[in-house]
Amino acid sequence: MEYGYSWENVLYIHLYIADMNEFAMANETYVRFITQEKCRFGVPSRSTIELPLLQAGLGRAYVEVLVANDQTKRVLHVQSISCWAPSCIGPYSQATLHKEILHMAGQLGLDPPTMSLCSGGPTAELVQALENSEAVAQCFKCSICTSAILFVVYCSIYIPSSERISIQQKQDTYLNQMRSLYLDIGNMSGVLNPIFLYVLVPDLPKRALVEVKPILYAAEDTETASDYVPDLSCKMAQSCWGFQHELWHDFCFQKCIVHGKICAVILSITDELAVKICSESTGVNQVDGDQQTSLTEGQVERIARFCIYLLDKILLENYFSWDDAMNLRLYFPTSLHMSQERLSLMFINVFKEFAEMTRRVKISKEPIFNLVPVLGAGRSATSMDDIITCELFARKS
Repeated sequence: MEYGYSWENVLYIHLYIADMNEFAMANETYVRFITQEKCRFGVPSRSTIELPLLQAGLGRAYVEVLVANDQTKRVLHVQSISCWAPSCIGPYSQATLHKEILHMAGQLGLDPPTMSLCSGGPTAELVQALENSEAVAQCFKCSICTSAILFVVYCSIYIPSSERISIQQKQDTYLNQMRSLYLDIGNMSGVLNPIFLYVLVPDLPKRALVEVKPILYAAEDTETASDYVPDLSCKMAQSCWGFQHELWHDFCFQKCIVHGKICAVILSITDELAVKICSESTGVNQVDGDQQTSLTEGQVERIARFCIYLLDKILLENYFSWDDAMNLRLYFPTSLHMSQERLSLMFINVFKEFAEMTRRVKISKEPIFNLVPVLGAGRSATSMDDIITCELFARKS
């Protein structure tokens, strides 16, 4: 309300809770504020997961809200039991479409007719969650195998370590098989190569082992050629904090670009990369063999600067700016032994430094990023051990 928006403007909500046993209570509280009456154009989509909030000093609940400055969203809200896709297990919609971006609610491996988790373990739940995602996507005339920009896969800590590799393998196999079917019928024009983020969490709704959260590009049906002309002046990148491009920088990130429209990036800082980043600074000692637990604040600050430097470089190289950023989510593990408050202050100061050096980012009262404490995160289901993971999503307005 402070910025002149209401619940009608909300596209998506991430509901993070400290204890999944309080899921029902959280829903009861949630629905007191977010109702059909307050959301004339449909209730926003939602993802709910348990996170180690208390360890990060964030209390028992943490809400992240994505807001649009218009009311052009379109939602899919199925409340009754059906055979094609699960009904919602809370006061939210299955998906929200806004300006060609389809924000899908977190999908569990629920059997639509029974609303029960399918049997067969994490890989079976994953396949069912992907099938549910595809059913929702087809309502908006798109597919997760051709239109997906980003998949965030939340993995429960209850999945045995030995079974995590099978999750990633099954997802790759499923999507590749679907793409093959589309190729056979000649529907492969404009197929995107999505990026993937795996997040290790304490628990999920219904004690699920896997939750899938896809973001898709649902192109409008139009024959009008794009009139987008890139601003070539944006490509004049400059050195920040002494960082210069190295070949190994290209192995730090995944990106998915829709030319002139969308730039999505997952930047993963592993222990190995942290050694490289910190060793480049003469004023910061190298990371020792004890890995994350041994990082000093100076080293974490150096890593934060590198993240902003590299994200800025990727934006510029693809003709985007920080003004286009819809969200910047920073995942940090509890093993970092740093509170959300301390880490937030560090990134705020780094962004201020960056703004003073480049004039490419606007500093306002609220930070342009959101910090998310997790048990682990990474680009692979078998290596969810990043020190910091950055999820950046930018869109041309």
